[in-house]
Amino acid sequence: MKTADPELMRAINRLNVLDTVRRHGPISRIEISERTELSTTTVSAITASLLDDGLILPRHEGDIRNEAVRGRPRVMLELNPDAARVVGAKIAANRMVFVVTNFRGDVLSKLALPIRIDRQPIGVIADLVEDGVRRCVVDAGLSLEDVDSVCLGFPGVIEHRTGYIRSSPIFRDTNVDFAAEMSARLSTPTIVESDAHAITLGHHWFGKARDLEDMVLISLEQTLGLGVLHGNSLFRGAGGLSHNLGDLVLGMGPNGVVRLFSQAGESAILGEQQADGRFAEAIRLGRGMNHAQALIKADDDRLISAAIRAGEAVGLTIANIVTLFAPPRVILVGSSLALGEPFLNSLRDAYALAIPPSLRGVSELVFDDSSDDFWAQGAAAVALYELYESPWNTTGPAL
Repeated sequence: MKTADPELMRAINRLNVLDTVRRHGPISRIEISERTELSTTTVSAITASLLDDGLILPRHEGDIRNEAVRGRPRVMLELNPDAARVVGAKIAANRMVFVVTNFRGDVLSKLALPIRIDRQPIGVIADLVEDGVRRCVVDAGLSLEDVDSVCLGFPGVIEHRTGYIRSSPIFRDTNVDFAAEMSARLSTPTIVESDAHAITLGHHWFGKARDLEDMVLISLEQTLGLGVLHGNSLFRGAGGLSHNLGDLVLGMGPNGVVRLFSQAGESAILGEQQADGRFAEAIRLGRGMNHAQALIKADDDRLISAAIRAGEAVGLTIANIVTLFAPPRVILVGSSLALGEPFLNSLRDAYALAIPPSLRGVSELVFDDSSDDFWAQGAAAVALYELYESPWNTTGPAL
């Protein structure tokens, strides 16, 4: 009979303790033991190692003593914010947003660059991203030598393990090894991740899923993305692939397969209006959905119909996802939420009709209009996740 690999089990226990300190600190060793269901001896050994590595810090409650109990003051443990610094970025077709955070996820600086980069040569895009990273690092009072990792969040299909961007509306080419390109330019380990995965981890660490170990996030941006969190970890496909929800098949139509992006993608919603001069300019500048909201309020029948159609398609998709995973919460984010009541009402109605009776009330739907800063902070969380939440990382960041 095979037994578990002792080294792997130690690493898993270590990350479990570290994640418990991150989520609940300041926290005592006894509380860590209760939350992780590890023995107090094991917790003491792990926390001693984490203290030696500089990943956590003790906080002595010197003046807060229980008068009925004699002995030393209680020692609480918390993350050491100075253990690492990372850069996170949201890269969209018409804007880039960067943040620098410490090991605790506190934002040290942020930078927004409203510049159109899609379909530019790879070298031009890399130049712009490099300049953004360097500027944001300088704004934090740091140099790149002080940064442990960089994570760039892109729309599209990303192969996380290799750093390849298989396809993205940002690039003309497919299978772009952008992680290697930026790692060489910055002389800093650089990760590429799907923006949907980044915002999923952002909500798990800082937002509307901080209290959960399992949840699903649906991103309704230029591309339609999916993030699945299970057991406090992101679920990825083969090779670390992200999920392109827009390719989900809804059924068959007169012209063949009907996919979600053809009903609920940004181009499907806005397409009929793109010939209009002012509206076309708003789309080009990345403000198409906001302009569409104004037209919907002015009773533009074509856009109202497109918003209702998109909402129905997304509602059916959510019902299918809940049927498969039954998550306690589904968070919806992205620019399509700006379409307002026609979109949201049709989504809710379609979901209510499609969800199996046995699963009604299982999943809470949450709509969140997160800022670009929060998306970038999610990318920073991915970088931190790589630094200390991998089961095989037993040393933490290089300090």
